[in-house]
Amino acid sequence: MVSDFFYPQPGGVELHIYHLAQRLIARGHSVIVITHAYKDRTGVRILTNGLKVYYVPFVVLYRECTFPTVFSAFPILRYIFIREKIDIVHGHGSFSSLCHEAILHGSTMGLKTVFTDHSLFGFATVGSILGNKLLKFTLTDVGHVICVSNTCKENTVLRASLDPSTVSVIPNAVVADDFMPADLRPSLETITIVVISRLFPNKGADLLTAIIPRICMDHPEIRFLVAGDGPKFIDLEQMRERYQLQDHVELIGSIRHEQVRDVMIKGQIYLHPTLTEAFGTVLVEAACCGLLVVTTNVGGIPEVLPSKMTVFAQPEEDSLVESVNVAVGKLKRGETDTSSFHKEIEKMYDWSDIAKRYR
Repeated sequence: MVSDFFYPQPGGVELHIYHLAQRLIARGHSVIVITHAYKDRTGVRILTNGLKVYYVPFVVLYRECTFPTVFSAFPILRYIFIREKIDIVHGHGSFSSLCHEAILHGSTMGLKTVFTDHSLFGFATVGSILGNKLLKFTLTDVGHVICVSNTCKENTVLRASLDPSTVSVIPNAVVADDFMPADLRPSLETITIVVISRLFPNKGADLLTAIIPRICMDHPEIRFLVAGDGPKFIDLEQMRERYQLQDHVELIGSIRHEQVRDVMIKGQIYLHPTLTEAFGTVLVEAACCGLLVVTTNVGGIPEVLPSKMTVFAQPEEDSLVESVNVAVGKLKRGETDTSSFHKEIEKMYDWSDIAKRYR
């Protein structure tokens, strides 16, 4: 498994790689992970069940992505591939330079290669055009491609000019037992809306900053619990000070993945104002915890959850505010039975069922 995105950084790709590696180890395979070094983590580390992780000291350029060099990573990658007797190189993430280089060099060494795409990208901006050219170059000789949703597959096939028959759609999964609903559900006298996200523009952080004051003005009983960090964190702090919402908005910053469930069960609604999303594992986790999900209707999100678990909105201020109002009304009138969400998610997205379905 090769990607720039892995622990200790939290996120959907990181969680996917970790759990996939654990499932493969449970089946008797030998799995290693190659990623770049972090401030407090470098060298070789051994995680649960003997999962070996190589934290290689590459230069990080932007948002935990290493500087693309094509050939400078080849010596260390070749050394690891030979030392660990690697048969298959599995890269994750279109935005990961290390992933692209590992697939390229793995192919030249005669190894089998697999690529999993977790994101959606456009076709118009300079960055998208260059990224798509790089993806097309990398996947020219790849063995197989996996996408997390049908929308993601269509996007990847177009961007990399792939034969659709070489691309499979396998959704992300969750360990349902890690996201049990609260034993004592929060009272509806105070509605708590939970947001867990990286605070970047593409994740809808600007929309979140704009709609929170409007929602609090319409519903004095609503509280926001926002977990996550990023360049837009300061905008949320300034918004809270400007509108004097210290009693309505709690900003708790970055959290570890094992803390996600503890945060989610404090609320009744999960808000996901993203502008682009290939799948959205956090939506499954929120529904598994028994939260009603309010989300933008973008990318692969409509494929993720049944309609009774979600209230969709367009990625616009007015639409999101209206969708939150609808969700609050459904909860207060008892129109949505969130207590049944966990069992339904367990049937749809538990790791064991996903493995049987796509074996």
